[in-house]
Amino acid sequence: MGIQKTLEGYGVRLNKRAGQYLVIDDALLDRLAGYADVSKEDTVLEVGTGVGNLTERLATRAKKVISIERDERLLKVAKENLAKCTNVTLIHGDATSVRLPVFNKVVANLPYGISSEITFRLLEKKFDVAVLMYQKEFAERLVAKPGTADYGRLTVTLQYRAEAEILEKIPPEVFIPRPEVFSAVVRLRPREPPFKVKNERFFLKVVRALFQHRRQRVRNSLLRSFEQVFREKNLTKPEKRKKIDERLPKEILESKVFELTPEKFGEIADLVMD
Repeated sequence: MGIQKTLEGYGVRLNKRAGQYLVIDDALLDRLAGYADVSKEDTVLEVGTGVGNLTERLATRAKKVISIERDERLLKVAKENLAKCTNVTLIHGDATSVRLPVFNKVVANLPYGISSEITFRLLEKKFDVAVLMYQKEFAERLVAKPGTADYGRLTVTLQYRAEAEILEKIPPEVFIPRPEVFSAVVRLRPREPPFKVKNERFFLKVVRALFQHRRQRVRNSLLRSFEQVFREKNLTKPEKRKKIDERLPKEILESKVFELTPEKFGEIADLVMD
């Protein structure tokens, strides 16, 4: 029985607004597990169980699979489909807030709406590799180069914490319901930051502040976001400009934000930090 017929049998209608797009291509499901090189040594986390078709494939390869599903209706379908999989644990909850278990690999077809939030939540944990399906435009932002249209805060923050590569682009017809956009499979490998900063939290704050004015030069961007970066709150514009000019070399001040490398953002954060 196909997935659509199965859903109809349970009276389940998928919600596009909630990002409920299920993969119906068996070959793609097999590739997702293969990209993560899942073996009997691995405990795999899946975000978004759906009806359990990817979960089942992971279970045949892994030591253990822990899958989180928010929709109780889909979880009911998955429980029946996975009844014979003794190494699968299903969790009913929101993956952006539920307590995450211990795992060493992640394989998931992520709901588009939580892509950023769940990615950075995962990167707070220790694991070996993640193979994740995103909307294509989001995936391209993860791997963007300085000076390109896709390069932004997301890029710098992700590349500070992990290596990312797009493995393949996925057409809409492999999903039900069919989305209006292409998707992409991305492999993430967490790593130690490629450069050091004095204060990681402050570095991320500076990245956020600068990219609010991504096409401006660093000096003007910092002037516009001054209160978000510096402690002084009641300076005049000339006083703000003087403080910025005293902290940063002219070469950086005259650079456009979207042309800076991630390392340069780290350098700026260290130089302007009080």
